[in-house]
Amino acid sequence: MIQKNIQLIRSGIPEKVLLVAVSKTKPASAILEAYQSGQKVFGENKAQEMATKYAELPKDIEWHMIGHMQSNKVKYLAPFVSLIHSVDSVGLISEINKQALKNNRVISVLLQFHIAEEETKFGLSIAEAEELLQSKEYSEFKNIQICGVMGMATFSNNPEQIRKEFRQLKSIFTQIKNSFFSNQECFKEISMGMSGDYKIAIEEGSTMVRIGSSIFGGR
Repeated sequence: MIQKNIQLIRSGIPEKVLLVAVSKTKPASAILEAYQSGQKVFGENKAQEMATKYAELPKDIEWHMIGHMQSNKVKYLAPFVSLIHSVDSVGLISEINKQALKNNRVISVLLQFHIAEEETKFGLSIAEAEELLQSKEYSEFKNIQICGVMGMATFSNNPEQIRKEFRQLKSIFTQIKNSFFSNQECFKEISMGMSGDYKIAIEEGSTMVRIGSSIFGGR
């Protein structure tokens, strides 16, 4: 079933959009089934769970951290994580830089923005992001690479509201790109869209969709 779900989703998304299979809470056996259908990119939201799965599973898997991160958990991921989607503070980015340096790596990250109406969602405002990117501290980081932005829409049945929020993230991406990364090709990712809204996200410019339940079934 997992392989069939992946093929179905893949057939409906453009080649240039990366499918991140959200495997949080799922056993290694389910991830392996997805992997055997050619899926190589998986998203987790807990650092220690991801580290355990990394140890058990094939080493050509790309692991993405998509959940809210506490700075003290970065050390568990730093040796292997491919991309951290959820950077929302200078403290967190500083710790990622520190742990990347210890592991002799450059870690790719996305800045997470708060675009939803729900207060429970995490993320920067545009003003906070600009302050971070203009800070002396950030200018001294050599072991992180900011590759784009991430956001989560409101959990809503109203497609127009979701579309408006994704459009807002695309506009933030453009603004940040023009102001800070205009000559950096690596700044190109817009991570938005989950099982319920990824089609709208792709229409609004997403380059990465994070899909869990449509692949692995509900919890």
